[in-house]
Amino acid sequence: MEILRVAVICTALLLRSAAAVEVLNNIFQLGLANVIEQFNSAVPKQNDVYDFIIVGAGAAGCTLANRLSENRIWSVALLEAGGIENIAHTIPVVTGFLQGTHSNWGYRSVPQKRACFGMNNNECALPRGKVLGGTSSINHMIYNRGNRRDYDSWAAAGSIGWSYDEVLPYFLKSENARLAGLESSPYHNHSGPLSVEDVRFRTDYAHAFVHGAQEAGHPRTDYNGESQLGVSYVQATTQNGRRHSAYRAFIRPVYKVRPNLRIFTFAHALRVLIDPETKMAYGVEFLHQRKKRYTFKARKEVILSAGAFNSPQLLMLSGVGPADNLNAIEVPVIQELPVGKRMYDHMSHIGPVFLTNTTGQTTYPTSITLSDIKRFFLFGDPGTRLSSIGGVECLAFIKIPSSQRPSDWPDVELITVLGGIVSDDGTGLKEGGNIRQDLYDQLYLPLQLARQEHFTVLVMDFHPKSFGRIWLHNRDPLRGPVIDPQYFFNEEDIEHLLEGIKAAIRIGESPAMQRIGARLYDKLVPGCEQYIFGSDEYWRCSIRTLSYTLHHQVATCRMGPATDSTTVVDPQLKVHGIRKLRVVDTSIIPFPPTAHTNAPAFMIGEKAADLIRGEWEGGKCNDQV
Repeated sequence: MEILRVAVICTALLLRSAAAVEVLNNIFQLGLANVIEQFNSAVPKQNDVYDFIIVGAGAAGCTLANRLSENRIWSVALLEAGGIENIAHTIPVVTGFLQGTHSNWGYRSVPQKRACFGMNNNECALPRGKVLGGTSSINHMIYNRGNRRDYDSWAAAGSIGWSYDEVLPYFLKSENARLAGLESSPYHNHSGPLSVEDVRFRTDYAHAFVHGAQEAGHPRTDYNGESQLGVSYVQATTQNGRRHSAYRAFIRPVYKVRPNLRIFTFAHALRVLIDPETKMAYGVEFLHQRKKRYTFKARKEVILSAGAFNSPQLLMLSGVGPADNLNAIEVPVIQELPVGKRMYDHMSHIGPVFLTNTTGQTTYPTSITLSDIKRFFLFGDPGTRLSSIGGVECLAFIKIPSSQRPSDWPDVELITVLGGIVSDDGTGLKEGGNIRQDLYDQLYLPLQLARQEHFTVLVMDFHPKSFGRIWLHNRDPLRGPVIDPQYFFNEEDIEHLLEGIKAAIRIGESPAMQRIGARLYDKLVPGCEQYIFGSDEYWRCSIRTLSYTLHHQVATCRMGPATDSTTVVDPQLKVHGIRKLRVVDTSIIPFPPTAHTNAPAFMIGEKAADLIRGEWEGGKCNDQV
């Protein structure tokens, strides 16, 4: 009961201040988390030897660690730079605050010339998880696998074995679906480790949007089923209304009963050890608890699952990457590859915002009641507002008039949020998005002060033509990479979002939406005052100002055949030219998918485990370190 009392008090604090989340994180790191989780990180020993060393405990890394450690004769070390989840991570509604804590690497882009004008110094926030569970522990929990054509295009470009029919079994293997009306669907499994469920808490906004989208010509769909096109209530990686991260799905159930799986938290990888003569990876050097350097050695493989920023960073620090960058920072080149030279991301627009005539639907801190807290913590009720996944309720997958893609391949996604940037009174979401205070005060503060009922539609471009790159400042492994996404470098991307905004407005004009009094919030975005509200030029200005990324970066360690000079790993996920080294995370995705990348990350982990088992089971146990 004492733990419950602490949970209730801390939840009340969390809903009001990002700083309170940071305090809570510190409390849990000092010991309270161990009372609840009973998790004891392994203690490293210098020059320990493992069959497999996995760097990074995100969705792919946790999945891979679980599956490889099923073979009890294999020893597996999982290194994670962050710590363990605490109670804040389990509460879906407070996800916006988590980006302001130590669970986020806290990356920022370089100042953008065509995007993020509403952010401090034009720097886009680029959140990535730094905790057991990785980004699955701080994201909005949306489960969206992507489109059949995504994966078929991978295979067509030379990644043999990655077509839709070949990867679907791996999506299913992970999934434990509890989705109303889809109990018999061949596109869902009900026995995997990862819980995927309907969000039980739904507002009038959600029902009005789903019905309004249908009235506007968008059919109801299961976007993880036969066809993506249409509208749906969101499917989420939650379990009984609580976040179900990669840690909770794949590590928590097994780590106590598998002595061959050793998990090292606060273990910041510094470089992969690669013999420059044989070009064979044989270990990893890491810093433990920011105090002491250790070396682990690998009998079989080193596997980088550190994500779209940190996996390429580690490759470059280890001598694998573009020669010009490595020479400039005086890292000896072992294998020249285009690491980090291509990075795609799904850029979004925060808006349009719709005002409504409803009562008690928009999430504000005062919307959370003591009854909600008691029902969530004491009775495990998944139907309270605390189970809302950061306010996300519905997704619509649509074609745009200018599309040149096949008719069954969506171009943009509409994401509805019950409220928006002001849902936490200008704390978590504003800080996490690096949004300027003056912009918030002019545009959003009037909504906050009036407690005006409203919801926001985020518009996301699935297939951007712009791409950026990452590189290293210097050889310091504790300094993050330079990240330049070059958002909207190709202006077609802005036009895609503009057409998505118009589609959202058409849904807003539907009879179902008009029954809740939906109307556009027409306060001008700061910096766009010279344009007439609602004009194309106004929306283009708004898109450049209210730019927002949903942490879907891909292609920094691009997959493809060795004959493709833009690729880093082959279809077996092995780094070109380097033995015993693979990359297993979303950095290998070659093209921006019609997906939120969390679901593909689990699939990549599952498929990689089978690739690795297929190579090593059967007698390669005597390879020398």
